Amino acid sequence: MGNKSNSSTPPSTTGGVGGCLRTIQKWLQRIVIFFFASTILAVVAYRWLPVPATPLMFIRCAQQVRHGQQLRLRHHWVPLDSMSKYMPVAVMASEDQLFMQHHGFDFNAIGQAVKERQAGKRQRGGSTISQQTAKNVFLWPTQSWLRKGLETYFTALIEICWSKRRIMEVYLNSIEMGNGIYGTEAVAQWNFGCTAAELTRADCALIAATLPNPLKFSSKEPSAYMLKRQTWIMRQMKHIDLMPKEE
Repeated sequence: MGNKSNSSTPPSTTGGVGGCLRTIQKWLQRIVIFFFASTILAVVAYRWLPVPATPLMFIRCAQQVRHGQQLRLRHHWVPLDSMSKYMPVAVMASEDQLFMQHHGFDFNAIGQAVKERQAGKRQRGGSTISQQTAKNVFLWPTQSWLRKGLETYFTALIEICWSKRRIMEVYLNSIEMGNGIYGTEAVAQWNFGCTAAELTRADCALIAATLPNPLKFSSKEPSAYMLKRQTWIMRQMKHIDLMPKEE
Protein backbone atom coordinates (compact mmCIF):
# COMPACT_ATOMS: atom_id res chain seq x y z
CA MET A 1 0.00 0.00 0.00
CA GLY A 2 1.52 3.28 -1.10
CA ASN A 3 2.19 6.07 1.34
CA LYS A 4 -0.20 9.05 1.14
CA SER A 5 1.58 12.31 0.63
CA ASN A 6 0.96 14.92 3.33
CA SER A 7 -0.13 17.98 1.41
CA SER A 8 -1.12 20.01 4.46
CA THR A 9 0.83 23.23 5.10
CA PRO A 10 1.09 25.38 8.21
CA PRO A 11 -1.63 28.04 8.41
CA SER A 12 -0.48 31.37 7.01
CA THR A 13 0.07 34.20 9.46
CA THR A 14 -0.08 36.82 6.73
CA GLY A 15 -3.77 37.47 7.27
CA GLY A 16 -3.33 37.88 11.02
CA VAL A 17 -0.46 40.35 10.69
CA GLY A 18 -2.27 42.25 7.96
CA GLY A 19 -5.41 42.48 10.07
CA CYS A 20 -3.42 43.77 13.01
CA LEU A 21 -1.78 46.43 10.86
CA ARG A 22 -5.15 47.49 9.46
CA THR A 23 -6.53 47.81 12.99
CA ILE A 24 -3.59 49.96 14.06
CA GLN A 25 -4.00 52.09 10.94
CA LYS A 26 -7.69 52.63 11.68
CA TRP A 27 -6.96 53.68 15.27
CA LEU A 28 -4.23 56.06 14.14
CA GLN A 29 -6.63 57.60 11.64
CA ARG A 30 -9.25 58.02 14.35
CA ILE A 31 -6.71 59.65 16.69
CA VAL A 32 -5.58 62.07 13.96
CA ILE A 33 -9.17 62.94 13.03
CA PHE A 34 -10.08 63.43 16.70
CA PHE A 35 -7.03 65.66 17.29
CA PHE A 36 -7.75 67.97 14.37
CA ALA A 37 -11.50 68.06 14.99
CA SER A 38 -11.17 68.81 18.73
CA THR A 39 -8.45 71.43 18.36
CA ILE A 40 -10.21 73.26 15.54
CA LEU A 41 -13.46 73.17 17.51
CA ALA A 42 -11.72 74.57 20.60
CA VAL A 43 -10.09 77.40 18.62
CA VAL A 44 -13.37 78.28 16.92
CA ALA A 45 -15.23 78.25 20.27
CA TYR A 46 -12.62 80.52 21.91
CA ARG A 47 -13.11 83.01 19.11
CA TRP A 48 -16.12 84.17 21.12
CA LEU A 49 -16.07 82.44 24.52
CA PRO A 50 -13.86 83.54 27.44
CA VAL A 51 -11.01 81.17 28.31
CA PRO A 52 -11.93 79.97 31.82
CA ALA A 53 -8.52 78.50 32.70
CA THR A 54 -5.23 77.52 31.11
CA PRO A 55 -2.90 74.53 31.58
CA LEU A 56 -0.36 76.78 33.31
CA MET A 57 -2.92 77.73 35.96
CA PHE A 58 -3.45 74.06 36.86
CA ILE A 59 0.31 73.42 36.81
CA ARG A 60 0.98 76.33 39.18
CA CYS A 61 -1.78 75.16 41.54
CA ALA A 62 -0.28 71.65 41.58
CA GLN A 63 3.14 73.14 42.35
CA GLN A 64 1.68 75.14 45.23
CA VAL A 65 0.04 72.03 46.70
CA ARG A 66 3.27 70.02 46.30
CA HIS A 67 5.24 72.67 48.15
CA GLY A 68 2.65 72.97 50.91
CA GLN A 69 1.68 76.51 49.92
CA GLN A 70 -1.73 78.12 50.04
CA LEU A 71 -3.59 77.94 46.75
CA ARG A 72 -3.30 81.24 44.90
CA LEU A 73 -5.29 81.69 41.69
CA ARG A 74 -6.54 85.15 40.74
CA HIS A 75 -8.09 85.43 37.32
CA HIS A 76 -10.89 87.73 36.17
CA TRP A 77 -11.83 87.80 32.49
CA VAL A 78 -12.78 91.22 31.10
CA PRO A 79 -13.29 92.36 27.48
CA LEU A 80 -10.51 94.32 25.83
CA ASP A 81 -12.74 97.41 25.89
CA SER A 82 -12.73 97.18 29.70
CA MET A 83 -8.93 97.49 29.85
CA SER A 84 -6.78 100.59 29.63
CA LYS A 85 -6.12 101.50 26.01
CA TYR A 86 -2.42 101.57 26.88
CA MET A 87 -2.23 97.91 27.91
CA PRO A 88 -2.08 96.45 24.37
CA VAL A 89 0.36 99.20 23.38
CA ALA A 90 2.65 98.37 26.32
CA VAL A 91 2.84 94.64 25.60
CA MET A 92 3.41 95.25 21.90
CA ALA A 93 6.19 97.70 22.74
CA SER A 94 7.75 95.20 25.13
CA GLU A 95 7.07 91.81 23.53
CA ASP A 96 6.17 92.11 19.85
CA GLN A 97 6.37 95.45 18.06
CA LEU A 98 5.38 93.88 14.71
CA PHE A 99 2.29 92.18 16.13
CA MET A 100 -0.11 94.00 13.80
CA GLN A 101 2.01 93.28 10.71
CA HIS A 102 3.07 89.63 10.96
CA HIS A 103 0.93 86.51 10.57
CA GLY A 104 1.93 84.85 13.82
CA PHE A 105 5.70 84.53 13.40
CA ASP A 106 8.50 87.11 13.41
CA PHE A 107 11.16 85.26 11.44
CA ASN A 108 13.76 88.01 11.93
CA ALA A 109 13.41 87.78 15.71
CA ILE A 110 13.52 83.98 15.58
CA GLY A 111 16.70 84.08 13.46
CA GLN A 112 18.35 86.55 15.80
CA ALA A 113 17.48 84.41 18.82
CA VAL A 114 19.01 81.35 17.13
CA LYS A 115 22.21 83.27 16.32
CA GLU A 116 22.56 84.48 19.91
CA ARG A 117 22.01 80.95 21.22
CA GLN A 118 24.66 79.54 18.89
CA ALA A 119 27.09 82.28 19.92
CA GLY A 120 26.56 81.41 23.58
CA LYS A 121 25.07 84.81 24.37
CA ARG A 122 22.22 85.44 26.74
CA GLN A 123 19.18 83.71 25.29
CA ARG A 124 16.13 85.71 24.45
CA GLY A 125 12.80 84.53 23.13
CA GLY A 126 11.72 85.00 19.55
CA SER A 127 8.08 84.25 20.31
CA THR A 128 5.38 86.62 19.15
CA ILE A 129 2.27 87.51 21.12
CA SER A 130 0.36 85.07 18.91
CA GLN A 131 2.77 82.25 19.78
CA GLN A 132 2.63 83.08 23.48
CA THR A 133 -1.18 83.08 23.33
CA ALA A 134 -1.22 79.68 21.64
CA LYS A 135 1.18 78.28 24.26
CA ASN A 136 -0.65 79.78 27.24
CA VAL A 137 -4.15 78.70 26.21
CA PHE A 138 -3.57 75.26 24.70
CA LEU A 139 -0.18 73.91 25.80
CA TRP A 140 2.27 73.41 28.66
CA PRO A 141 5.27 75.67 29.50
CA THR A 142 8.21 73.24 29.30
CA GLN A 143 10.49 73.29 26.25
CA SER A 144 10.43 70.37 23.81
CA TRP A 145 10.30 69.81 20.07
CA LEU A 146 6.80 68.35 20.41
CA ARG A 147 5.49 71.40 22.24
CA LYS A 148 7.19 73.74 19.76
CA GLY A 149 5.58 71.89 16.88
CA LEU A 150 2.14 72.06 18.50
CA GLU A 151 2.74 75.74 19.28
CA THR A 152 3.38 76.39 15.59
CA TYR A 153 0.18 74.54 14.68
CA PHE A 154 -2.00 76.41 17.19
CA THR A 155 -0.41 79.76 16.29
CA ALA A 156 -1.30 79.29 12.63
CA LEU A 157 -4.79 78.18 13.63
CA ILE A 158 -5.60 81.20 15.81
CA GLU A 159 -4.14 83.57 13.23
CA ILE A 160 -6.59 82.08 10.70
CA CYS A 161 -9.63 81.93 12.98
CA TRP A 162 -9.19 84.97 15.25
CA SER A 163 -8.69 88.65 14.63
CA LYS A 164 -5.63 90.44 15.99
CA ARG A 165 -7.87 92.14 18.50
CA ARG A 166 -9.20 88.80 19.74
CA ILE A 167 -5.68 87.38 20.05
CA MET A 168 -4.69 90.40 22.13
CA GLU A 169 -7.83 90.07 24.29
CA VAL A 170 -7.14 86.39 25.05
CA TYR A 171 -3.45 87.12 25.65
CA LEU A 172 -4.11 89.91 28.14
CA ASN A 173 -6.68 87.81 30.01
CA SER A 174 -4.63 84.61 30.20
CA ILE A 175 -0.97 85.47 30.60
CA GLU A 176 0.77 85.04 33.96
CA MET A 177 1.42 88.46 35.52
CA GLY A 178 2.60 87.52 38.99
CA ASN A 179 2.54 84.75 41.59
CA GLY A 180 -0.94 83.27 41.12
CA ILE A 181 -2.05 86.31 39.12
CA TYR A 182 -3.35 85.87 35.57
CA GLY A 183 -4.64 88.59 33.31
CA THR A 184 -4.87 92.36 33.36
CA GLU A 185 -7.91 92.70 35.62
CA ALA A 186 -6.38 90.51 38.34
CA VAL A 187 -3.02 92.29 38.31
CA ALA A 188 -4.76 95.68 38.34
CA GLN A 189 -6.82 94.75 41.39
CA TRP A 190 -4.08 93.02 43.41
CA ASN A 191 -1.00 95.08 42.52
CA PHE A 192 -2.46 98.53 41.77
CA GLY A 193 -5.75 98.64 43.69
CA CYS A 194 -7.82 99.59 40.65
CA THR A 195 -9.63 98.06 37.68
CA ALA A 196 -7.99 97.19 34.37
CA ALA A 197 -9.70 100.20 32.79
CA GLU A 198 -8.13 102.55 35.35
CA LEU A 199 -4.50 101.53 34.74
CA THR A 200 -2.33 104.45 33.68
CA ARG A 201 0.16 104.46 30.85
CA ALA A 202 2.99 104.03 33.37
CA ASP A 203 1.17 101.18 35.12
CA CYS A 204 0.75 99.33 31.83
CA ALA A 205 4.43 99.77 30.98
CA LEU A 206 5.41 98.42 34.41
CA ILE A 207 3.18 95.35 33.99
CA ALA A 208 4.66 94.73 30.54
CA ALA A 209 8.14 94.99 32.03
CA THR A 210 7.47 91.93 34.21
CA LEU A 211 6.36 89.61 31.40
CA PRO A 212 9.71 87.98 30.58
CA ASN A 213 9.62 86.49 34.10
CA PRO A 214 6.55 87.48 36.17
CA LEU A 215 7.58 85.22 39.05
CA LYS A 216 10.92 86.99 39.39
CA PHE A 217 9.87 90.55 38.58
CA SER A 218 7.06 92.31 40.45
CA SER A 219 4.91 95.21 39.27
CA LYS A 220 3.81 95.76 42.89
CA GLU A 221 7.33 96.18 44.27
CA PRO A 222 9.49 97.05 41.24
CA SER A 223 13.26 96.98 41.46
CA ALA A 224 15.56 99.61 39.97
CA TYR A 225 15.98 97.35 36.93
CA MET A 226 12.21 97.16 36.51
CA LEU A 227 11.84 100.92 36.66
CA LYS A 228 14.58 101.29 34.05
CA ARG A 229 12.82 98.79 31.81
CA GLN A 230 9.51 100.59 32.38
CA THR A 231 11.08 103.82 31.12
CA TRP A 232 12.39 102.06 28.00
CA ILE A 233 8.97 100.57 27.28
CA MET A 234 7.28 103.94 27.65
CA ARG A 235 9.66 105.38 25.07
CA GLN A 236 8.85 102.53 22.70
CA MET A 237 5.11 103.02 23.23
CA LYS A 238 5.34 106.39 21.48
CA HIS A 239 5.93 104.51 18.22
CA ILE A 240 3.07 101.99 18.66
CA ASP A 241 -0.47 102.80 17.53
CA LEU A 242 -3.49 102.12 19.72
CA MET A 243 -5.24 98.81 19.16
CA PRO A 244 -7.83 99.34 16.39
CA LYS A 245 -11.48 98.57 16.95
CA GLU A 246 -12.89 95.32 15.61
CA GLU A 247 -13.67 95.51 11.91
